[in-house]
Amino acid sequence: MNNAIKRRHPLIRYARHCVTAAVCFSPLAAMATDYPLTVQDMDHQTVVISHEPKRIILQDGRDIMALALLDRADPFARVISWNNLIKKQDGQEWAVLKGKWPQAAAIPDMGFSDQGEVNTETVISSHPDLLIAQLRAKPALEQTGVLKRFRELHIPVLFLDYELHPIQDTVPSITLLGKVLNKESNAKAFTDFYTERLNRIESVVSKAPKKPLVFIEPIAGNSDNCCFTHGTNGWGGLVAAAGGINIGSELLKGASGFINPEKIIAMRPDWYLMTGSKRGAAGNPVLPFGYNTQITQIKASFDNLLKRTAVATIPAVSEGHVGGVYHHFYNHPWNIIGVEILAHWFYPQQFASLDPTADYHYIVTHFTQLPNDPVNLSYSPVSQ
Repeated sequence: MNNAIKRRHPLIRYARHCVTAAVCFSPLAAMATDYPLTVQDMDHQTVVISHEPKRIILQDGRDIMALALLDRADPFARVISWNNLIKKQDGQEWAVLKGKWPQAAAIPDMGFSDQGEVNTETVISSHPDLLIAQLRAKPALEQTGVLKRFRELHIPVLFLDYELHPIQDTVPSITLLGKVLNKESNAKAFTDFYTERLNRIESVVSKAPKKPLVFIEPIAGNSDNCCFTHGTNGWGGLVAAAGGINIGSELLKGASGFINPEKIIAMRPDWYLMTGSKRGAAGNPVLPFGYNTQITQIKASFDNLLKRTAVATIPAVSEGHVGGVYHHFYNHPWNIIGVEILAHWFYPQQFASLDPTADYHYIVTHFTQLPNDPVNLSYSPVSQ
């Protein structure tokens, strides 16, 4: 059986990560943080937070969507430096954020890539009191000496994770961050919603007699080569949570890689999926999902990508079992929406009433102060 499908119940996983009382909640627990605070992060490292952080660095700027759940009035209020991946990879979302909080454009973009490439002394000179980083970036941050320098200066580093183990680690990451930032009530409101939605899906897919075999191509069209995919992390984890068997999880030894089209054809997946977000100049072939995009443009890009020689002969494509989805759910605290989109496709009868886009807007209106702008998150001719 696919290892990605062997998942524990989310509440059991949650309890396993709550290894200190500081980051666990009970109905009677006080919703206020006392400092100094000692927690364990998603790297299982002990982190001491001496005071409420007010000067935060984001190694991955997409964590602003987690801060949007917590610091609702202004998710940028504590951010003094960041790696603005949103501007680089999802211009539409950046426009929405900048439109609501124009001061965000003045926050220094320090790069802070997954390769650890950053001017550490320049970052430190901004006097941060917390670095928030994604767990996938830890090896590079160690190799380049960034973590060592932060430890020497007693600047706490907090690792979160929505990508390496997206279903297992998202709720604990938001709970942890809410505690550290003294926003545990806001964190709990979102994680309760997340857990309820995930339990609903798991209750159905756990009983499925046969799970669909799925190939998913992240950022389809971004490379001339075919076919790039994720292993058990990222989209592989979301496919498994939605009740699918991810081909990449079966074949790849690492986090991601390319699989020969002939191998995909021979495996005869039940679904061929692609991800994308609006990025780059006009004419970029990647699926332009996201805020304030046009479904006609998405459909045109979708149809063109399916005409690629390596893709057109995959049986699922000729049978019409194809779909496209917003790329950034693979590393996003709102990844439950991506799971809902996939589950709705894989099990259309069981999830006929599921409306992932409505749930996305529910998150926006109930757990953030983001503008509730129109957004296109998925497309499939099957569901049109």
